[in-house]
Amino acid sequence: MKKHLNQLSRAWALGLTLCLAGTSMAQTSTFPSKALKIVVPNAAGGAADITARTVAQKLSDALGQSVVTENKPSAGGIVAGEQVARSEPDGHTLLLISSGTAVSASLFKTLPFDTVKDFTPVSKLATFDLVIAVAEGGRFKTFAELMAYAKANPGKLNIGTPQIGTTQNLSAEYFLSASGLQAQIVPFNGTPPVITALRGGSLDAMVEILGPLMPQIKSNAVRPLALLGDKRTDSLPGVPTVQESGGSLAKFQASSWNGLAVPARTPRDVVMRLNR
Repeated sequence: MKKHLNQLSRAWALGLTLCLAGTSMAQTSTFPSKALKIVVPNAAGGAADITARTVAQKLSDALGQSVVTENKPSAGGIVAGEQVARSEPDGHTLLLISSGTAVSASLFKTLPFDTVKDFTPVSKLATFDLVIAVAEGGRFKTFAELMAYAKANPGKLNIGTPQIGTTQNLSAEYFLSASGLQAQIVPFNGTPPVITALRGGSLDAMVEILGPLMPQIKSNAVRPLALLGDKRTDSLPGVPTVQESGGSLAKFQASSWNGLAVPARTPRDVVMRLNR
């Protein structure tokens, strides 16, 4: 899965490079001619939703048109991807993409779109740290304690994530594969219900992008146990990485990114204007 993700991510990067190559291009006097829409393949309240809303405001300011966001959560982002792939290639409908978008082709036997051929990348927006977290006051105080429990009780640990096919969900699966642990991964429709379930005691842990969890961490409702990236973060310098536990996880690394894409065949000058 990781190899396929890397291959598709390189394909998206190459597409973006080719799309943005060169400096001479026609100016589109009619774009934008109406409101723009960013379709988000995730539920409201998560990192993707927050990113999309932030970018929508900046695009609106830059283009002089209103930009709305539309949440279309589904496994693998299929619903959102299909909607944008079939929309008019005029730059007015955009898709918020992620590492989950890139790997979706390896998760599903058939897709109503081609993740490489049916979209033109516009820009990479941001990268995010991922974290394994638990409810404050629960049974686990450290990552080592969680690992010890999972090893001693195969299949009993419950780990919550947003819906199947999201970066968080795939990273949780990757973590179990790399660690050799047996645990139950429970997907929810977005980040807020995962947090609610964790704090309510029906989940032992969750894998989530750090940003949306920071208010919960700062209010001492959620405890971060370990970061999935290859280095610690300045915002939580006392939280170790999964790599630091050594063993089969010594080279473990997972992170998330978001970007924007438009339907294939969108005019190059429109893509360039969106990129600026």
